[in-house]
This record gives sequence, C-alpha cells and structure tokens, in this order.
Amino acid sequence: MALGELIAFAVGALRGHRLRTVLSVAGVAVGIAAVIALTALGEGARRYVVQEFSSLGSNLLIVLPGKVETTGMMPFGGTVHDLTIDDYKAVANRIPEVLRAAPLATGEETLRFGGKARSVPVIGTTRELVEVRRLRIGAGQFLPPGDPDRGGAEIVLGVKVAQELFGAESPLGRVVRLGEWRFRVVGVLEPRGRSLGFDFDDLVFVPVRTSMRIFNRSTLFRILVELPEDGDLEAGKEAVIDLLAERHRAEDVTVITQDAVVNTLDSILGVLTLALAAIASVSLTVAGVGIMNVMLVAVSERRHEIGLLKALGASTTQILAVFITEAAVLSTFGGLVGLGAGWAAIVAFVQVYPTFPAATPVWAVVASLVMSMVVGIFFGVVPARRAAHLDPVEALVGR
Repeated sequence: MALGELIAFAVGALRGHRLRTVLSVAGVAVGIAAVIALTALGEGARRYVVQEFSSLGSNLLIVLPGKVETTGMMPFGGTVHDLTIDDYKAVANRIPEVLRAAPLATGEETLRFGGKARSVPVIGTTRELVEVRRLRIGAGQFLPPGDPDRGGAEIVLGVKVAQELFGAESPLGRVVRLGEWRFRVVGVLEPRGRSLGFDFDDLVFVPVRTSMRIFNRSTLFRILVELPEDGDLEAGKEAVIDLLAERHRAEDVTVITQDAVVNTLDSILGVLTLALAAIASVSLTVAGVGIMNVMLVAVSERRHEIGLLKALGASTTQILAVFITEAAVLSTFGGLVGLGAGWAAIVAFVQVYPTFPAATPVWAVVASLVMSMVVGIFFGVVPARRAAHLDPVEALVGR
C-alpha cells in the first residue's frame, strides 16, 4: 500500500471510533500545549532579562564596592571598601577608554508638596546618567551639569510621582520638600516602567552630593561606566580595576561587564527553558500510553478485519504499517491541535501582560511536532505487532 492509501485507511478506521480518537487526540494535545506554553514562558523570561540589561546602555561596566576572594578551599569575603565621589571623578577623567560615567547614591525619603506626601526612592547622581541609562525627559530637563561635589537643590521626578503630587498641573518650577530639604522641580521623566528592580516612574533624582548629605553618607552605591560602541570591555574593566587599586592601594572593587551578566543569565534561562520543556514532555508519555491502550483495544475489536486482510493477501509488514500509521495519525493530529491551543494560550497571556515578551522558539515548535509523531509511532509498535502476528484463521473465526 502506498503512503497515501495507508493514511486514508487509518483516518477511516479512526473515524469509526470517534470517542476514543477524540480522547487520544486530547491527551497528546494537552502534552504539546504544555510544552509550547512553558517554553514560551521560559523564552519570554530570557528575552525580558536580556532586554532589561540591554537597556542599561551598550558596553556598560558596573563598579561595585568590595571584592570577594577565594583562598584554598574556603571562600572568604573581602572587606568592603567604599566608593567615593573622588573615585567616580578619577574613573570619568583619568581613563581614556571611558566615554562617560555616572555615580549612584540611593536612599528613601518622604516627598511633600502642599498637603500631599509620599515615600519615594531617591537616586543621587549626575547629568551623565541620562546617557548611560538611556533616559528620556518628558518635560523640562535633567539635573544640571557641573562639579558633582557642588550639590544643588534641583530635583527630577518620575512620571508617576509627578502625577500623584501635581495631578494635571505642570510641576516645573515648583518647590517641593524631600525630608527637611527644599528642592525646585526642573524636569519630569518620560514613562519608563520597571527596569532591573527599579520603577523609574516612581523615582526622584537629585544631585549626588546633596543626596549624600540628606542620608548622611560619604559613599556611593555604584558607579556606572560606559565605553564607546567599539570599545574593548575587558580592557576598560582592567583599566578601572587598576586605577581604583592604585587609589585604594588594594584591588578592592568588583567590576561587572554588561555582556558577562547578559551571557550568564541567557545561558541559565536557556537551560531553564529546556528543563521546562522536559518537564512538560512527561505528559506526552502519559498520552503515549493512552494511544497504546486505544490501539490494543482496536486490535481486539478488529480481529475479523485483520483476518480478512490477511486472507486477501496482506503481508505481516502491511498490517504492521496500517496500525503504526493509525497511531502516527492520532499523535500528529493531537500535536497540531496542541500547537494551536498552546499558541492561543500564549497570545492570551501576552494580551494580559504585554510587557512580558513570551514567544515560543522555533525549535520548540519543530521538536513538539517531532515528539508527537515519535510518541505515536513508539507506543503504536506493540499493538501493531500484535495485529500483524494474528493467525488469519483464528482472527476470522473470532478466537
């Protein structure tokens, strides 16, 4: 029998037992839909993290105070040495590879205007942060340029903070209180949303020296360093480490490259996606067992048909091919239904959470279809062999 004839014969046989066919198809479809949905979520998580770190700016170095060293078999945390504004100025001015740098000092304080007040995260920084973090100003301007040691009384609001304190009015030029300090609003950010744990719409920005005075600190939280597009990240990293080691008389800072973080997280989340696919694939095994049971019942019910086919000259190989084809058609159709259901579920998820870039990778679609066919064929072998080895006389007389 030709392949087309085998498929047509298998479809006709399956249509004769519609309830069993529907249940078998549903079992495979659930397994495939689970694979599609979970791999889409895993891929979405990977894309989300990569996008979040890419939004930091290209060729970014993150300088953290303190260094962890490992000696022998036991890891020991090194003493945390502080980063200062002088360190920031040295990095920004003395390293030729550095395009720009921005200091970060953080805290939380109560912001007041009129009778309204709310607690807000405060970022102390300089004007360079706009370029380093690719921020956009919706109204006014960012912090003024100048010596970071000068401080100042300017403040830039996140869009959510501005709306809650000022409503539809423009906050530009208004005087607000941050704790006991008075500030003049000079700008409002465009909506940005959450990025790497910070909701930029809910932040306020003040000059770095002023923030350190507000929170009575002499140290920085981080220094962000941006290199040119064609810059060598490793060379820039070594230059920063060497300069700060010279200033501190010890190699006591950690410098993280953006690419290293992205690649590491990309690899971790890629493995997670594969793990989710493997977990979801377990349900395909259950569906395969269901197909095998259905086909075994079909063999028992169709003994007369098998005996007649053999009496008419059908070979053992042809009978084997007929039942394996039926199992393959069942699983393949279930795979197609599962693909559609999984795709619909992901579309609905993205409609509810549009900022999460869930998308099923192509390899998962191809692998799902191949897996569904393999499951059908694998679990269809036992019933097919039983049908192929029936004695034609016994099959016809119903023994």
